[in-house]
Amino acid sequence: MAKQRRLNKGQIRRVRANQQKRLDQAGLEPETTADTVGGPEAGVVISRYGQQAIIVTADDTPMRCHIRRTVESLVCGDEVVWRRLDPSSAEDVGGVIEAVQPRRSLLSRPDYYDGLKPVAANVDQILIISSLLPAFSTQIIDRYLVACEDIEVTPVIVLNKADLMSELPPEEQNQIEAALQMYQDIGYRVLKVSAKQIGGLKPLHDVLEGQVSIVVGQSGVGKSSLVNALLPDIDASVGPISGGSGLGQHTTTVATRYPLPDGGVLIDSPGIREFALWHLEPERVAWCFRDFRPFLGQCKFRDCKHVDDPGCALQQAVVDGDLHELRLYNFHRIIESMTLKKPSRATAKGSKT
Repeated sequence: MAKQRRLNKGQIRRVRANQQKRLDQAGLEPETTADTVGGPEAGVVISRYGQQAIIVTADDTPMRCHIRRTVESLVCGDEVVWRRLDPSSAEDVGGVIEAVQPRRSLLSRPDYYDGLKPVAANVDQILIISSLLPAFSTQIIDRYLVACEDIEVTPVIVLNKADLMSELPPEEQNQIEAALQMYQDIGYRVLKVSAKQIGGLKPLHDVLEGQVSIVVGQSGVGKSSLVNALLPDIDASVGPISGGSGLGQHTTTVATRYPLPDGGVLIDSPGIREFALWHLEPERVAWCFRDFRPFLGQCKFRDCKHVDDPGCALQQAVVDGDLHELRLYNFHRIIESMTLKKPSRATAKGSKT
């Protein structure tokens, strides 16, 4: 495979200027190019496959489109400007995407080889799926919460398989309930759901209505079961894209956008199993612990590591009962993992998708 040529800064500026020009023309009737017919139209990306994408048009029709080389980045959820192709120019492709509208939010997945890889755009909330089995983990939840706070997207903590709570030893039940209450005290929304109980998904239906949501979670927490229960007409391991009709292609590694029956949109991204955080600085991670913020900047030393440093405001807050000890413990585990797994500068550069 030939190596893709990278654009220099001047070329990138011209590409972006051309994109903005097309955006400014959207809704007007500028001249069409040789391979297109009609004026610019609005659409939203359902899923992307290489140099093609499936979009949904303004009248909710799925359409396979080529992507112009001038489009610098395109992911699931992007709002785009596109044109219809001349029917004689392609057999199973109906249009071409010419520009991307400014994003309201962007969820990216750190990758050791390609840097930050965009996954989904214009997301309103992230559903952090946890469960009692295989194991309930506040450390994993806190990693996801840091990622949500970093991009300023609302997180919702979802405890799946809640029907199994009564089967756990009383001590373990109390620990889980205390952890969930901790997150509620901090200000996070916590839901308890079960795909196997009648009415067990109502809390989830309520929070999804009218929102663009993406689900994330570790293997075994029942994420696919929840997605299948919310979208009974699909299989979470098989998406709705293939051929000219855009139906039926396997999408286990591609973020895919689905409209929900009762309103709202659900993005299933099986590729996101865990948010790596090595691209963040320790100071940013601390800020992303929402309950740390009242105490940040109050430590005796500016370079305080919040471990056993004298005059540490976070440690004192734990002693005073103003900060949960578990949260500070998880913060230290995250910082340790970042130090052990952080890639070299050569592999941590950002990428264009």
